[in-house]
Amino acid sequence: MTRADSATSNAPVVIVGAGLAGLTVALQLADRHPVVVLAKRDLEEGATAWAQGGIVGVLGDDDSIESHVRDTQDAGAGLVDENAARFIAEHSARAVEWLVARGVPFSSDPDGPLGLHLTREGGHAVRRIAHAADATGKAIHDALLEQVRRHPNIRLRERWMAVDLITSRHLKREEAPHCYGIYALAIDEQRVETLPAAAVVLATGGAGKVYRYTTNPDTATGDGIAMAWRAGCRVGNMEFIQFHPTCLYHPQERSFLITEALRGEGAYLTLPNGTRFMAAHDERMELAPRDIVARAIDFEMKKHGVDNVLLDATHLGELFLRDHFPTIHARCLALGIDIARQPIPVVPAAHYTCGGVVTDLNGRTDLPGLYAVGETSYTGLHGANRLASNSLLECVVLGRTCASDILERGARAAPALPAWDESQVENADEQVVIAHNWDELRLLMWNYVGIVRTTKRLERALHRIKLLRNEIDDYYANFRVNRDLLELRNLVDCAELIVRSALMRHESRGLHYSRDFPQTLPVSFPTVLLRSHRKGKKPKAFGLSG
Repeated sequence: MTRADSATSNAPVVIVGAGLAGLTVALQLADRHPVVVLAKRDLEEGATAWAQGGIVGVLGDDDSIESHVRDTQDAGAGLVDENAARFIAEHSARAVEWLVARGVPFSSDPDGPLGLHLTREGGHAVRRIAHAADATGKAIHDALLEQVRRHPNIRLRERWMAVDLITSRHLKREEAPHCYGIYALAIDEQRVETLPAAAVVLATGGAGKVYRYTTNPDTATGDGIAMAWRAGCRVGNMEFIQFHPTCLYHPQERSFLITEALRGEGAYLTLPNGTRFMAAHDERMELAPRDIVARAIDFEMKKHGVDNVLLDATHLGELFLRDHFPTIHARCLALGIDIARQPIPVVPAAHYTCGGVVTDLNGRTDLPGLYAVGETSYTGLHGANRLASNSLLECVVLGRTCASDILERGARAAPALPAWDESQVENADEQVVIAHNWDELRLLMWNYVGIVRTTKRLERALHRIKLLRNEIDDYYANFRVNRDLLELRNLVDCAELIVRSALMRHESRGLHYSRDFPQTLPVSFPTVLLRSHRKGKKPKAFGLSG
């Protein structure tokens, strides 16, 4: 095995992911330290650009830190870390101001705080959501990406995918664990490079693609969570996957979210025959919390054997829909659905990963030299269910503290790192094996580990995941890596983490609903897993409920 060039104290910080979390860290670092940002696909394809909602800012005279913390705790169903919620709420105004200063074109209101129009979403006591019409994520991402492209100290690498972290284990050194860099695949050249790093920041988003239906982009394959887990980091609360009730059901558009604000304005749900059904599930009907609405839709689809339900907004009128929901109106129209004249076919879909790599409020993981920010991380902010628009806020607040921590600690000179070894592998003979395993994994997760769970379904899923893992590990050991194989490997890791976490929670709470344990326990704790590196040994679990 050959060695890569020696790393020095001038090694860049390597940021894996080019969404809001990654770009925030990059811009905060770049004036004082070189940065490399890896984007697995095109730079515009991350989850940030897909966010329709907004970002929380405690800005108005009618608002307070206490109110935001209380709303976050209520949404999180008793599992929110109060210190994390308070810290992020206290820094929310500064985060919004930072984005405004960066040129983000938020919707304006001359009479509003900072001249911004603030809206209100489900779970919030007051109007505190800064937004840019119904495409806030894209507005934020475009503004930051433009500045990142112009910064001389930031190097962007599109179509580069992290393979694995390089740690003390790879160096075979007797020392405390440390992260020294990453192996990364240049996808177009099909070449794996060794990238030394002063620090590595995982900002790869969530793991929504582990499910058959998801609002997430194709990049959401849990790469950062899986890499950190394999490197020995703790992972927390992976059983809490937020399902959005209304994802567009269409063969040409598999991941387009239909915002809950449409239901907030009066759109209602029906079966394909036009029968409304929400009154049978909750007195608030379509205005019930999204987890209740998602379970209701799931129940009705299974009961009637239908592939989707309908969201009817036709009574709101074409002018209103064009003005208030221009993105949704235009996208659906392009697909042949005029939402002013016909209902929208929708299905629940995996939307947000509330768990992730355990970090502190500076993004530090259990492995020195490794950070995680955004949906990849678990800070305790989201608890058992995420409050709307807290996710973008978390990216900015902790992206800034992460960068500060990296700068304060200073660069550490690293030893020469081992190059990627392909001497014992060959080109894959049949890509169909990967495609088949990918489809099987996503389908079994949807059927057995979805919105409503049972112990028997979870055990069946775990058994099949183990069989898939054996096939994938064998494939990984014998053939050259490519993006599909790496994503499948990461997804099977995340699938197992979700299932094991769900099996350990003997109650129904927040986003985790079990028919075998329908009650909510009076006292509960986060589910935290610690990997054992002994072969055949199950992960350790602590802080469990039940």
